[in-house]
Amino acid sequence: MQHRPHFGFWERGERIFHKGDFKYVILDLLKDKPRHGYEIIRELENQFNGFYTPSPGAVYPTLQYLEEMAFVTSESRDGKKVYTITDTGLSFLSEKAKETSEVKAQMKNWWGSYGAEFKDEMRDVMRTFGEIGKMIGQKARQAGAEKMPQVKQALADAAKEIERIFKS
Repeated sequence: MQHRPHFGFWERGERIFHKGDFKYVILDLLKDKPRHGYEIIRELENQFNGFYTPSPGAVYPTLQYLEEMAFVTSESRDGKKVYTITDTGLSFLSEKAKETSEVKAQMKNWWGSYGAEFKDEMRDVMRTFGEIGKMIGQKARQAGAEKMPQVKQALADAAKEIERIFKS
């Protein structure tokens, strides 16, 4: 799986994970305890101090692939599909310890401790940022093109205000 951050901190086209790396990250999380997809998303968001959140469209297909490969099993608990790493998955993870270690180091290098002291606030800001984008997408379909210049101006004004806050 290849992933792009949903916020423009990296150069265009630069990726957090290389093709196929995401499975190591998910298996590594599942070796600690069984989890459902949303838990995996939130744990990775936490590990990236709120600066990156994998999409469900990245997590769930990877989980399905891992299940097809017999690296994980799933069962329904309280209406959620909970995934557990299998012995086959643990063996695979052990065989791929070098690759897993490299991916984890790469993840750590993205942020190091940057933002750790305000990760909860950053996570909330990024969530709000995503909610604004979702709301604009939903409302734009109803409002039509004539509202878009006003929306664009409101966002430009907000960007200037945020820039002013960072400069002060």
